[in-house]
Amino acid sequence: MEIHRHFDEELSSLKEKLLFMAGLAESMIYKAVKSLAERDESLFKEVNEAEVKVNHLQIEIDELCLRLLALRQPMATDLRFITSAMKINSELERIGDLAVNIIQRAAVLIKQPQLKPLIDIPRMADLTQKMVKDSLDAFINRDVDLARLVLTRDDEVDALKDQVFRELLTFMLGDQSTIPRALELILVSRHLERIGDHATNICEDVIYLVQGKDIRHHIEEERKS
Repeated sequence: MEIHRHFDEELSSLKEKLLFMAGLAESMIYKAVKSLAERDESLFKEVNEAEVKVNHLQIEIDELCLRLLALRQPMATDLRFITSAMKINSELERIGDLAVNIIQRAAVLIKQPQLKPLIDIPRMADLTQKMVKDSLDAFINRDVDLARLVLTRDDEVDALKDQVFRELLTFMLGDQSTIPRALELILVSRHLERIGDHATNICEDVIYLVQGKDIRHHIEEERKS
């Protein structure tokens, strides 16, 4: 009985750490794009400090998962939960890296005249933040319906990325001097799209966790059904 209680406490700790890590990742996306949209260098430090915390959490979570696997020898659903947690841990760390990449693009852009008001990129950021939050909620609550909903939102992010590219291509074709700034913004949109991809990866892990079904290479069929 005591062993089971300790195991449950360790699983709860694992969930809390993942939720905290996801919250940090969300805030990093928000602050990175805000720094770009508002041309605010003061947010750079906050994002970089958050990345250090995310990296430390990644190590803590991996160590906790490995300890649980080695000492508790979980079976069935608990085993899937812990292995999924390890994969999700990696996805969240990569999301943090992408937010830092956006900060690096912002550092270049805010030193130059603004090319255009940002509309679609903040919309992409809002969508991807929500995808990250909902993907973790789906994982913690084992909510397959929410996971599938997040998968469909990835199409919206992709559409916005394409829209950003088309608009910026028009600028580049009209005035070659805009090319460096436009390419930086295109990179920002690609980083946000990759964040959306990582959120969908988490949702695929949720479906595997709950249903024992790997849909990574069958997403289109899943969406149609």
